[in-house]
Amino acid sequence: MVGNENINIKGLQFEWDVQKGTFQFEGQEAVLFWISTAMKSFFDTIEEISGAEASSLVFEASGFRQGLVVGEYFEKMKDLSVEEAAKSITSTYASAGWGQIEINDLNYETKTLTAHLKNTWEYKINVAQNKKQEGKFLPAHFAGIFTGLFGTNIWYEVVQQQLDGHEYSIINYYPSEISITQNIHQLARKKESEQIQQLEELVEEKTKELKDLVKQLSSPIIPVLEGIVVVPLIGKYEVDRAEELITNTLNNLPSHKASYLILDLTGLDNDISEQTASLIEKIGSASSLIGSKTILVGINPELSLIISQSGMNFSQFDCFQSLQHGIHFALGQMGRRIL
Repeated sequence: MVGNENINIKGLQFEWDVQKGTFQFEGQEAVLFWISTAMKSFFDTIEEISGAEASSLVFEASGFRQGLVVGEYFEKMKDLSVEEAAKSITSTYASAGWGQIEINDLNYETKTLTAHLKNTWEYKINVAQNKKQEGKFLPAHFAGIFTGLFGTNIWYEVVQQQLDGHEYSIINYYPSEISITQNIHQLARKKESEQIQQLEELVEEKTKELKDLVKQLSSPIIPVLEGIVVVPLIGKYEVDRAEELITNTLNNLPSHKASYLILDLTGLDNDISEQTASLIEKIGSASSLIGSKTILVGINPELSLIISQSGMNFSQFDCFQSLQHGIHFALGQMGRRIL
């Protein structure tokens, strides 16, 4: 083919200019693609990047908006009725290779109609993709067309699809408040909700991991010398953590044959609560019941003031400023010393 070529098919004009690399359909620049290869690859890529749900909405939204442009164009042609415009559109689309499209039961008063779609390009792509559900581009496209022609929002319902083995797909159209914008916002809210849920699950998972780690690292029992163990108290102690400390300490003291339990308070927060003060008293009292005396060390002036104001009775415990002093005292009480 050299130069310009013009073909008229049933009143529709096709024009090629090979030298310029252009193709025109009814005076408008157009392009040609292979359906089951190039277009399939295009659809596959969108779905791969966007995901099945988002890409379905992309096709539906773009189909509707393209159809709206067509419908509004024909609506401005006052010499054509809606029925005539619909017939002209389906004839034009058939010439462009969109498939066999019939409009039935069109009622301008109720703004309803039924479309039969057979062997459309979208159906052929879906077949090549081994899909079980037909795409939403063309159903939404004709919703957009008749939204423009009727001047009111039209939506659709798929009654049957050719992919299920029927001779053609049947789509009913009717006035509706459903809109592409609403669907986009709905998907966005759904995605946002899913992301929030995923973040909440991640936070819950990490919180559990952190709690488990805290349990493993928090207040370990350290046997420093025969008969003497040290438990360092670190940070704040809420109800769960306090119970864990008491249980862990009392369960392990017998295995260490501990005569003395040294509670190192160096790592406690200065804003010690009444609950933490009560925790120290409970550990000391419970330890004495199983034969271990409690010594408190690491009490700085600020902490001693807070403890004294807590109302708890700490007179039962021997208290020292440093861990070293506490260990030496415990050894002395046992008749031993470090050489």
